[in-house]
Amino acid sequence: MVYRAFFDAVFRSMDPEKAHERGFAAIRAGRFATRLALPQTYAPRTVMGLEFPNAFGLAAGFDKNARAVPGLLALGFGHVEIGTVTARAQPGNPRPRLFRLVEDRAIINRMGFNNEGAAEVASRLHRLRRTKAGRDAVIGVNIGKTKVTPPEDAVADYVESARLLTPYASYLVVNVSSPNTPGLRDLQAVDELRPLLAAVKDVADRNPSGRVPLLVKIAPDLADADVDAVADLAVELGLDGISATNTTIARPESLRTDRATIEAAGAGGLSGPVLAERSTEVLVRLRARVGDRLALISVGGVTTPDDVRARMAAGADLVQGYTGFIYEGPRWPSRLAAAVV
Repeated sequence: MVYRAFFDAVFRSMDPEKAHERGFAAIRAGRFATRLALPQTYAPRTVMGLEFPNAFGLAAGFDKNARAVPGLLALGFGHVEIGTVTARAQPGNPRPRLFRLVEDRAIINRMGFNNEGAAEVASRLHRLRRTKAGRDAVIGVNIGKTKVTPPEDAVADYVESARLLTPYASYLVVNVSSPNTPGLRDLQAVDELRPLLAAVKDVADRNPSGRVPLLVKIAPDLADADVDAVADLAVELGLDGISATNTTIARPESLRTDRATIEAAGAGGLSGPVLAERSTEVLVRLRARVGDRLALISVGGVTTPDDVRARMAAGADLVQGYTGFIYEGPRWPSRLAAAVV
């Protein structure tokens, strides 16, 4: 209640990206963790051979450059997925590029993979891994295509990111499902995806300190037949899992925000509770398709402890959230992390 009052009084009227930057700075400094962290009982989980302190993690997009991992973990997240990171640094799309649909507790973003590039993020992760907190942290690394890289060079672009970042990743995620990089979602087609995943898997398998689990992240907008095709490919190639789902390009009629506000926000990926139904449908379909051969990370529309429990019951091995963090505040991770006992 306190955070919601603060959100309505301060953050609601502030530019969303500026509000994110200020909140991020406080988390990075550890201010929320020292003042608001509550003792909780968490249930550790072993997934993909990794020990997770709990089943709930932070989805990619919040900490793009691995600047706040310890502060985020201190709030209760069992793991943090950083990124999306690209082979080359890039500024992302022009501002404004982040919009709130407050009535729906939703967000539209067209950030465009703004990040400092794989070499810089790898250097930061290297320093983090040399600390005690860093050695113990479960850090996923989400990689995507540099915007200026032509489609014919996409594989080499992903491989470069994987080569630099895999040594510091607990697990690696190939993101081919963001709607904010032109042509990226075309890579979800199996004929395009097979050589890309095979090449990145080769890097992950040959990591000098031991192979790193590899997942692919897919969009909720894929047709069911395409979800099945990606699942079959992941099994065929020996991937470790699938992350489902990313944001959607749809603007469902169920949104309560007025259409003029939605249209004014423009293009971008929509996230929030409105995504829950489709994300769960994809999760159930994937689990039926792959059985226990792959780990499944369910993300999209997760807001409450009941949402976490429902995703686990539907077949998820791990659950992630992001948009709920913006609307619910710094106590939210520990509440959701304690949902699975």
